[in-house]
Amino acid sequence: MYTVIREIHFSYAHRLMFHPGKCAHLHGHNGVVHIEISSPDLDDQAMVVDFDQIRRTIGEWLDEHLDHRTILWEKDVLAGVLKNAGEPVVLMREHPTAEALARWIYEEAQKLGLAVSSVKIWETPNSCAGYSSR
Repeated sequence: MYTVIREIHFSYAHRLMFHPGKCAHLHGHNGVVHIEISSPDLDDQAMVVDFDQIRRTIGEWLDEHLDHRTILWEKDVLAGVLKNAGEPVVLMREHPTAEALARWIYEEAQKLGLAVSSVKIWETPNSCAGYSSR
């Protein structure tokens, strides 16, 4: 199996309601996403996929939908307050953990036609969560 990985950076804020620690407070991350694309074969250019195609698809989706946004659980009381203040808020049906974000990005990459095999999100240089087809 051949694989390629594209690294994409985006910044976001979130909070994890009911978390027992400091993650319950609104805070930000400079996230690093690793999108892995796999294929048993190479195309006529001897590639799994052109790296630029990854950037033009899921990279642009990330930039449009998640970069510099506050990502909150749809039941978070801050959502309405921030939206009313004109802040860019994205709501999720579950707590916006790195794991949930990884799955969401994975699903969007699939919708965009990428043969994604895994997505990893580094919230910090030493903390990573992922979602994969394995």
